Amino acid sequence: MMRAQVCHQRAPVETRPLSLEQIPEPEPCDGDVLLDVEVCAVCRTDLHVVEGDLEGGKLPIVPGHQIIGRARDTNVRFGAAWLHETCGQCSFCSRGSENLCDRPTFTGFHVDGGYAESVAAKRDFLYEIPEEADAAQVAPLLCAGIIGFRALRRSGVEPGQDLGLYGFGSSAHIVIQIARHWGCAVSVITRGAKHRKLAEDMGADWVGDADDAPPRPLDAAIVFAPSGEAIARALSAVGKAGTVVCAGIHSSDLPPLEYSRHLFGEKTLTSVTANTREDGRELLRLAWEIPIRTSVEEFSLQEANDALLKLKTDGIRGSAVLRIK
Repeated sequence: MMRAQVCHQRAPVETRPLSLEQIPEPEPCDGDVLLDVEVCAVCRTDLHVVEGDLEGGKLPIVPGHQIIGRARDTNVRFGAAWLHETCGQCSFCSRGSENLCDRPTFTGFHVDGGYAESVAAKRDFLYEIPEEADAAQVAPLLCAGIIGFRALRRSGVEPGQDLGLYGFGSSAHIVIQIARHWGCAVSVITRGAKHRKLAEDMGADWVGDADDAPPRPLDAAIVFAPSGEAIARALSAVGKAGTVVCAGIHSSDLPPLEYSRHLFGEKTLTSVTANTREDGRELLRLAWEIPIRTSVEEFSLQEANDALLKLKTDGIRGSAVLRIK
């Protein structure tokens, strides 16, 4: 048996829908590795899973998909991420776009995740983590970092160009480090004084509130805030040939758009869907090279509801991490 936070019914996190329970340890199938979990970072996707914003998934479910743990059989340290497994056979997998797989399974959504003492993960979808790495520092890289990196690449921003970040949570505070490493000028548009202060501390060239406009047209923008209004504001802020990338898995609806204001001038609006394993490998190589440092607030496993509520109310400065062991 093991301790785990279990969601039996999707509900607002204010109602504390996770229940700390003793449940059977997972039984590994072919190709699985049983990981003893050290830490699991808390992602906004976990919030969407628990509150029912995403279609599908299983119940009951143990959330969590930014996992650092040790393989029970070898004691090797691994990271497990959102992408649990792909079919390997559909047209998207065949052409190297496994993030768009027709039959994927996701950690903490289709299979039990890391808000637990142990988790079963597919060996081929794990990332080996150096022994000297701080587990709590690395865990947010496994989704916030990977998705942010994929969004940054899809933005097409080049060294020396102007990049806008809408929302400054876990992903954005990682992306700004990569963008500055590339020599980009970064404008951050976010609500909450705590988030704006973190952006300033991390070297943003300009920081504004959610309704503010950057001082000059942006070459690209990434929208991390789950807000259709923020997407519209980003489209207004980018200049000719600018690209806006929606990096979230869920967003409120877009407001009506004005063609001349939001799209004319060969602007591009695109999105990010999950990630490939190569995205993860590239992001981790870059993380060691820069190196990337995450701002982390730790919680115990029994405080998982508190961590999700604090995330929902914009109370986390950077990333939240559950310390399991």
